[in-house]
Amino acid sequence: MSNSAEFERMLRGAALRVTAPRLAVLTAVHAHPHSDTDTILGHVRQTLGAVSHQAVYDVLRALTAAKLLRRIQPMGTVARYETRVGDNHHHLVCRSCGVIVDVECAVGEAPCLTAADDNGFVLDEAEVIYWGLCPACAALPASLPNP
Repeated sequence: MSNSAEFERMLRGAALRVTAPRLAVLTAVHAHPHSDTDTILGHVRQTLGAVSHQAVYDVLRALTAAKLLRRIQPMGTVARYETRVGDNHHHLVCRSCGVIVDVECAVGEAPCLTAADDNGFVLDEAEVIYWGLCPACAALPASLPNP
């Protein structure tokens, strides 16, 4: 099955109309996980031509609300989007170049971690971001400034 057919099925399953902007955003985010809105907008414009920033924001909001996209925002960065949803995976973020990589759940099934005190909450998800240097940045000589 093609991605387009799968994305159409996902939209219908979420009770959303199948539109060219929604398909273009899903395609862009699937092809470029952890992209920010401007990057997604650029890819959507390559596919559809003229489309407003607001239209892409609206589609991202609708797809995130429908749980077809996951929005992540590591501290100090802009929001990023990915199509990998529902598995409570975590992320590695490079402090130098900003690359973001998926990493499997810390331990076991969601929420993956046990809070020391849940204060009566019924926990269903844990969001973990590991920070450090990616292999490329870690390999740079210490005397060179990192990008």
